[in-house]
Amino acid sequence: MTESPPHVAPRDLENTDRRGRKARIGAQVGLFIDMFDVYLPVIVLGPAQAYFTPAGMPESTGRIVTAAIFVATLLGRPLGALIFGHLSDRRGRRRTSIISLVGFGLCTCAIGLLPGYATLGITAVVLLVALRFLDGVFLGGQYTAATPLALEQSPKARRGFNGAVIMTGFPLAYCAIALLTTGLLLVVPAGGPSTPYVQWGWRIPFFIGAALALVWAWWYARNVQESDAWRDRDTTPRRSPVVELLRGGNLRGFLQVFVLMSGIWLAFNMVGAVLPAVLRTKLTGVESTMVLVVAYAVLALAYVGAGALSQRIGRKPFLVAQGVLTAVAAPLLYLLIASGQLHGVVPIGIAVVLLVLVVVTTYAVVSTYIVERFHVGVRSSAYGLGYTTAVIIPSFYAFYQAGLARLLPYELTPLVLLCAGGVLIVVGAVSGPETRNVDLGAGHAPAAPALQPTRKTGEPL
Repeated sequence: MTESPPHVAPRDLENTDRRGRKARIGAQVGLFIDMFDVYLPVIVLGPAQAYFTPAGMPESTGRIVTAAIFVATLLGRPLGALIFGHLSDRRGRRRTSIISLVGFGLCTCAIGLLPGYATLGITAVVLLVALRFLDGVFLGGQYTAATPLALEQSPKARRGFNGAVIMTGFPLAYCAIALLTTGLLLVVPAGGPSTPYVQWGWRIPFFIGAALALVWAWWYARNVQESDAWRDRDTTPRRSPVVELLRGGNLRGFLQVFVLMSGIWLAFNMVGAVLPAVLRTKLTGVESTMVLVVAYAVLALAYVGAGALSQRIGRKPFLVAQGVLTAVAAPLLYLLIASGQLHGVVPIGIAVVLLVLVVVTTYAVVSTYIVERFHVGVRSSAYGLGYTTAVIIPSFYAFYQAGLARLLPYELTPLVLLCAGGVLIVVGAVSGPETRNVDLGAGHAPAAPALQPTRKTGEPL
């Protein structure tokens, strides 16, 4: 058994461990609820679109409405990272996490109460888009504050593992919302505007998401304490955290993370947005849903292993290896699925599980990496903005596919984008430093030799 340092009482160590464990649970469940709410319009509202749109609306217009609802959330998240990242760096991680949980809980509840097109006309869609944008702002604040707080409270030797456990909230939320929606559709039929699911069934997941957020805000306020790193930071008056982030070494680090995350998001869009539509052409709706649920359940287990591996070999080697796999193995797996060479739910399911593991396991480590990449004074702003702003360019993947379709069959365009995403991941990872042993209470971020020239002692970032 490892002995306690002579100057630290065992009771103090036990209290520290308990604080760190509660912070990790707070971040993990908070991310689960965050992602649960993110997936609500994507999975839950699809079968209920007739509630918010007029009968006989052209299919092309319907796709625009669906995209607007989803994009509103995406656009809100970077703004939320900007606002709540500043609050987290200036006013504290704990307080910011609570505000964001309450905020998106109330927004999600308001969406569940919305009247439809029959009552408000086009105003119903406008209100839905506006509330999803506001929801996205608050959703962008949850992980911006809670994840840095949890990792700042984590022992250095367990940060990789703990960061990965926190990130399991994402695949577990996908599984939960997909299973809940599938179960509802089996019990509450969906179809025309007057069917039960369209009238009221879709509201149930929204009310569940709202209740989870508000209950968890109460739990978080009672159980999670502010991180020592933030409390002990240098409080000398300085520029806004965002201004600090966009200058000198912080800016170079941010641009490096931006490249890394752009590759991750570009590759993920091929799996998260394009692959489900491909699966529906190969399998029944229930089969494709269950294949994805199994894939994301396996992914949650893989996250834990990936976090432990990154703690052993380092974040940088892990991310480089993931980039190579994404560029080389992912296109081959996608080709097997899309080309029709596989038949039956089991062979296709195995290929989907492998593809999801190759592409999406990167998220198990990248959050920890970004938190470790920046010093405490700008950490939340850097994490939130680095994570969310990089999604903007990859979100236009449909246009990239349309352009590539002039050179090769449209169904094969994801192969090119997967490869491009993998290359960006490798470039971003190679350009940055190793962060595994960084002290999260330190005043400066680790320097990247390839990007940052040697600084004189005491020179600010």
